[in-house]
Amino acid sequence: MQAINIRKQSGFTLVEIAIVLVIIGLLLGGVLKGQELITQAKIKNVANDLNGLTAAVYSYQDRYKRLPGDDPGADRWSIAGAAIAPPASAGSNVIDGTYESTTNTDESRLFWAELRMAGFVAGATDTLANAASQPINAAGGIVGVQNGALGLAGTVICSGSLPAKIAQAIDSQFDDGNMLTGTLRGQIEGTPPTAVGTAKLADGTAGYIDNGTNLYTVCKNL
Repeated sequence: MQAINIRKQSGFTLVEIAIVLVIIGLLLGGVLKGQELITQAKIKNVANDLNGLTAAVYSYQDRYKRLPGDDPGADRWSIAGAAIAPPASAGSNVIDGTYESTTNTDESRLFWAELRMAGFVAGATDTLANAASQPINAAGGIVGVQNGALGLAGTVICSGSLPAKIAQAIDSQFDDGNMLTGTLRGQIEGTPPTAVGTAKLADGTAGYIDNGTNLYTVCKNL
């Protein structure tokens, strides 16, 4: 009778399992570190947007003695063969219109067209719609301006669709880290871009909550 050769199957040793776990740990650590670097880069870009825009506005005012978007002399420029037509309210030193406006003739949109025509902000100027469009921040939200927001008076810059971690970091970098107080304030977004009211939010409003889904708009004074 022919003998049956039975081969015994061996499993992984503890050393092999330990090596695999170490490799998995290194891979996960690399992924998490990479995500953190991306987040930090976005925070830096959003902060640079806010600082850069403030500098652009001051430069425009130094050259033209007017607030961009509210400049009655903006017809010095032509776009697509037509002069920019300042609204009747231009020259009041108040930006009319909301930060998320889609109406090209609103001062909050002409703000971008005039800065671009003056060379202080990059962007296309082939049509008024392109020249007046709000730029996109590092998180994919828009950056815009309006008069007053969340209890802040005067011209404010708003940056939208920011994850809680980025919004919190920006608030802490520029202000006190509290979305309800200081010179930089925030609100949770519904469907972006969400309009930002001029009134201060109620004191019982929850702060920045990092649950992986919440997005925020932050606004600061120029």
